[in-house]
Amino acid sequence: VVCLVAYHIFFMLFVWSYWKTIFTLPMNPSKEFHLSYSDKESLEREPRGESQQEVLRRAAKDLPIYTRTMSGAIRYCDRCHLVKPDRCHHCSVCDKCILKMDHHCPWVNNCVGFSNYKFFLLFLAYSLLYCLFIAATDLQYFIKFWTNGLPDTQAKFHIMFLFFAAAMFSVSLSSLFGYHCWLVSKNKSTLEVFRAPIFRHRTDKNGFSLGFSKNLRQVFGDEKKYWLLPVFSSLGDGCSFPTCLVNQDPEQASTPGGHNSTSKNENHLFPAKPLRDSQSHLLTDTPSWSETSAKAEKGKVG
Repeated sequence: VVCLVAYHIFFMLFVWSYWKTIFTLPMNPSKEFHLSYSDKESLEREPRGESQQEVLRRAAKDLPIYTRTMSGAIRYCDRCHLVKPDRCHHCSVCDKCILKMDHHCPWVNNCVGFSNYKFFLLFLAYSLLYCLFIAATDLQYFIKFWTNGLPDTQAKFHIMFLFFAAAMFSVSLSSLFGYHCWLVSKNKSTLEVFRAPIFRHRTDKNGFSLGFSKNLRQVFGDEKKYWLLPVFSSLGDGCSFPTCLVNQDPEQASTPGGHNSTSKNENHLFPAKPLRDSQSHLLTDTPSWSETSAKAEKGKVG
């Protein structure tokens, strides 16, 4: 009875997380990142080069964008016609930009990104536990198979096949799950491991890492009661992420007068300051941030 109850619990959680990973639609950048009609026309009229970058810089001046291309240009998707948020990439299979894209997984026929990365991790965890449970409960009969302790029927070959299948899947899943646990601990995606994010001042492979505890909470959320359940609890909106960087982006944070720029629209979704100084409770316990000069910001520790 105990084995049956444990089996069905693992099986239910495995199917639930697998279902959520498959059918959760990947999140796309919000409308603030899409170019307006006038900006699109200006971009098409201008020749490629610095003139186009000037159009993109004007479009991205109030957006929390701190990563660049290898050449230092604004990251722009010419297929989706939008300024790419940090950690966003265009999926050639889905033909759309995916927030915090990790990879396109053929096993779930879906992109793994901000909206379903937690579900994907739980799917790996519960599928690993499911296979380990089957291998452990089948082990005694597998031993009897080799010691001729089983009745001479076709069922004993099913026992052998079941044990080998569960054991092989356990080995492959354990390596994949361990790799993604390491990614969570470092606050990286699979794409960021192969190509480190490039910020305005330098390339920093650990630019989004805030420490193990805060990295874990960014994926699983603050309420531990939801950590083991395939329900969405990740922090943030997928468009902006806190960083551990100290150096401030001068294009984003300062104006000719020397003070931090603020959006003309007071109801703008994003802070005009670097995200390390925003209201992210992952970085600070204070409820709000105060206005300071750009010179003071350069010496502030993130």
